[in-house]
Amino acid sequence: MTVSVVRFGGSNCDRDAERALEHLEIDAEIVWHEDGLPDDATGVVLPGGFSYGDYLRAGAMAARSPILEDVRAAAADGVPVLGVCNGAQIGCESGLTDGAFTTNESARFQCEHVYLRVERDDTPWTAAYDEGDVIRIPIAHGEGRYEVGDDRLAELESADRVLFRYCDADGAVTDGANPNGSKHNVAGILGERDTVAVLMPHPERATLPDVGPTDGQGVLRGFDEVTL
Repeated sequence: MTVSVVRFGGSNCDRDAERALEHLEIDAEIVWHEDGLPDDATGVVLPGGFSYGDYLRAGAMAARSPILEDVRAAAADGVPVLGVCNGAQIGCESGLTDGAFTTNESARFQCEHVYLRVERDDTPWTAAYDEGDVIRIPIAHGEGRYEVGDDRLAELESADRVLFRYCDADGAVTDGANPNGSKHNVAGILGERDTVAVLMPHPERATLPDVGPTDGQGVLRGFDEVTL
């Protein structure tokens, strides 16, 4: 299998994602967005960064790149798709998932480690964990606050489509553990299929043992969990 890591102008976590996947012995290649998605792609990463300089809204312009038509078609066929940080913003803007990510409650860029509580363990992205596990992964964003209408959020929660929530080290979901003001502490959410997910924290930055904690490995191993 080969996972396509989509590079846009302004992407800066594409190489990080590629290296993290290859560390896990998952073949990956960087794909320039104007070239379209390869026909044999067996997974897609929409990486972090500042595509198109975050003009209009973060992720809004990249979401209108023709390659997103390819990504949506692949997702509909069951190809696993993971959007991280700017990729999560692109995922929401392109309709892969519900909601939107907007300016942090603090109105400033935040780069720090946070705790996440695993809300489901029956998805490819969380199969390596148990429900209720607490993992530590870094964030690095200025527009990471998840927003969606109250009624729609209730529907998403009822359908168990919340993947991760910000929490404290003991797993308690509190306002104090929420770094950006995300509604109901949502840090990651699923699309209509559980093979599609977006999350604001960076699992690829918590994968290589030489540079810190490795709690993010389980998320990326989701690409190994899906058989096409």
